[in-house]
Amino acid sequence: MILRTVAAMAFACTVYSACAEAKANWRPLFNGRDLSGWQQAGPGDFVVEDGMLKTVGGMGLLWYTPAKIGDATIRVVYKMSHPQDDSGVFIRIPSKPSEPWMPVHRGYEVEIGNWPDDYGCSGVLYSLTRALARPEKPAGEWNTMEVTLDGLHTMVVLNGVKVTDYREGDPVPPQAHDYEPKRGRRPLRGYIGLQNHGQDSVVFFREVSLSPLGK
Repeated sequence: MILRTVAAMAFACTVYSACAEAKANWRPLFNGRDLSGWQQAGPGDFVVEDGMLKTVGGMGLLWYTPAKIGDATIRVVYKMSHPQDDSGVFIRIPSKPSEPWMPVHRGYEVEIGNWPDDYGCSGVLYSLTRALARPEKPAGEWNTMEVTLDGLHTMVVLNGVKVTDYREGDPVPPQAHDYEPKRGRRPLRGYIGLQNHGQDSVVFFREVSLSPLGK
């Protein structure tokens, strides 16, 4: 019994150490105080409220200015205020955005929105990939989304469940509307951003962090 207890304690310590090490690898991109390192493109705004980013108006994009990102996992913790709220995490943007439509057509939008269409719900690459699952929590509850960029591969895990597993060149539906992204491959490294969609959409982000892939 004592040996079993010691073994269990050793296992728990190993797991704790591994978790602590993994947590230490996350680097915050949003400091919880102000918009340092971020810049608004297009209408609307983001404000910092109670240590969180809050969308205001739009459609615009708050993008991370210091560097392009590739071969890393981006983690955002967000909640919607209402079931009809709309936002997104933009990835693989090829150049610095001065307006919100270039990232739509030349990057990817990882959708945030509880829409009935499986090509337009949270965790998909908007209008390009179909949701493998729909694990989003209701409005008012926090969701954790992890977007992994690994070379040609893009994977999205929402609340611990894989929603998107896409590789550049995989077949996608044809573009049906001009507001949907233009089809084509995206760069391996790019800028990232958060979307403020409109006056009726209020989405909060309490964490935006980055963890480089160990290669």
